[in-house]
Amino acid sequence: MGRNLQSGKRLRPVDLARGHGLSTQAVRNYEEAGILPAADRTPHGHRAYTSLHAGALRAFLALVPGHGHRTATAIMRAVNEGATEEAFRLIDESHAQLLDDRRTLRAVESALRDLEPTPEAATASGPGGGSAPAAAARTGGTFIGPLAGRLGIRPATLRTWERAGLVRPRRDPRTGYRVYDESDARDARLVHQLRRGGYLLEQIAPLIAQVRAAGGLEPLEAALRDWHGRLSARGRAMLAGAAELEAYLRERG
Repeated sequence: MGRNLQSGKRLRPVDLARGHGLSTQAVRNYEEAGILPAADRTPHGHRAYTSLHAGALRAFLALVPGHGHRTATAIMRAVNEGATEEAFRLIDESHAQLLDDRRTLRAVESALRDLEPTPEAATASGPGGGSAPAAAARTGGTFIGPLAGRLGIRPATLRTWERAGLVRPRRDPRTGYRVYDESDARDARLVHQLRRGGYLLEQIAPLIAQVRAAGGLEPLEAALRDWHGRLSARGRAMLAGAAELEAYLRERG
């Protein structure tokens, strides 16, 4: 809908929906979720929206690409309830998460640049992922609990990654416990960081396999460029969302 609507002009749900490629039910759902302020009703009980509702819808749809549907909903609900400070807090959290994701990306790049093929890795890089005698010959390492703690994840997550072939810990011959050596911990860190970047396990698996084989950054360069692009797109989307939200706040008065 255009910005030249007069505040008193009445709009039907279909009028709001058509301008944004939505269904009228979606518009009603947004109102029920608090994304749009409550509509007035005609004498016949039909919803009557105004340019204020159009502004709220524009703001919400602009916020979603940068903040996600859940946070964008919470922001709009807070604004419509008059809790603007809560809305600003939610926005600040999203910006903090974006900054943290940028730091994570830099950490991934740094970790990958530090990868060096080792005799141990070369021994384990055969078609079967290393023989049992070679694995048994390795000493040292860490158990699943301490490694999960360092990564800030649950041990069950490491087991899931193992089933997906993303980490390959050996088993202690006496206890049967999983033991993660330095290269295993490296792979776990890379998986964790790539998951933070939004990659699915099935997308990560071939990248980890290539890193093991190549021992360097090159296999992930395209993924890292894509990650950079997605973070930049989120930043721009946050700016666009902020502009529409500011316009909505001014219209609310």
